[in-house]
Amino acid sequence: MTAAQDPAGPVISGQAWDEFCDTLKRAGQQILRPEAAASELDRAEGWRYLTRLLRIGLEMHLEFADPDFPGFFLPSHETGKIGADNPDNHYLFARINGRNEYVIRGERGTVPYLSFGTQKGGYETNGLMEQTGFIEAKDLQLDADGRFEIVLSAEKRPGNWLRIEPESNSIVVRQTFNDRPNERAATMRISRLGADAQPRPLSAAQLQAGLRNAAAFTEGTARVFADWAQGYLPHVNQLPPANQLVCQRTGGDPNIFYYHSAWELDEDQALVIHLPRIPECRFWNLQINNWWMESLDYRYHRIHVNKYSAQHDADGGVTIVLSQRDPGRANWLETTGHRRGTMCLRWVGAQEHIHPETRVVRVADLKA
Repeated sequence: MTAAQDPAGPVISGQAWDEFCDTLKRAGQQILRPEAAASELDRAEGWRYLTRLLRIGLEMHLEFADPDFPGFFLPSHETGKIGADNPDNHYLFARINGRNEYVIRGERGTVPYLSFGTQKGGYETNGLMEQTGFIEAKDLQLDADGRFEIVLSAEKRPGNWLRIEPESNSIVVRQTFNDRPNERAATMRISRLGADAQPRPLSAAQLQAGLRNAAAFTEGTARVFADWAQGYLPHVNQLPPANQLVCQRTGGDPNIFYYHSAWELDEDQALVIHLPRIPECRFWNLQINNWWMESLDYRYHRIHVNKYSAQHDADGGVTIVLSQRDPGRANWLETTGHRRGTMCLRWVGAQEHIHPETRVVRVADLKA
């Protein structure tokens, strides 16, 4: 076998690393798009965004990439954010192979909303993450101590069953909190049924595929959501319903009805979002994000309200105010130095979808 034919050749020679770096360099074009926010803050966050996507991509495609020995990791969290990540969510993600069978064993906890969805595709390939199976906690069979088992397979099984297809390659778990400090998350682990061996040492082929896919994930994810943000420009400071089909085909939860848009405000302006009434629903929230569709830093700033935290108007509706300066009003969301960004409203399991009303006003008028 010649060096050119050796599958380990690109790793031995460093070609695999060069190609990885070339893709990452090309991903930077998404930050430099002409319509993107370009202040010092936005540009700095844009470059950091790529490093965060790369960190998630390396977890997804290298460290946790073996579907024969899967494990859950966090695909979005306080310092790694994708596509209007929900600040009220605890996300879990695992790689699977639809030709295998798996079992998830766990404890339910007290988190109000818990869902499991298998998917195919990926932002690194076709930009889609289409659902192949779904189950939520209200339909789970639990034992007396709140424990559960879910079998993932192509053929239906008795008890808790989550459908997969031969093309299924991942599972996403969403846990949604109303009051995170006082609610307990579910705990779980995933394993392949029939697995009785140990993972083999890392091969050159695995390393090359992992680097290639992680870089493609970084570029592909940045492009998908840069396209989304660009698509919001015709209705800045409004909040219309999103294209629900697009949301579902890129990994959305089927129980959620989404609204997405962009906002743009001067330092002395505020965006007032009014929900005339709150429908019967399992959960709702509204969040603000930067231009890159990362939720703003909810560790240190109030950037979202939900069913539990929102203060209601006298007539039962909810009025939310986005601004840089504190207007002295309930439900104030802080834009944290940004003049432009994106936003998202979700109704989860709502009997009807109440569309929000928006208007831009001067902060001084609100204070008056």
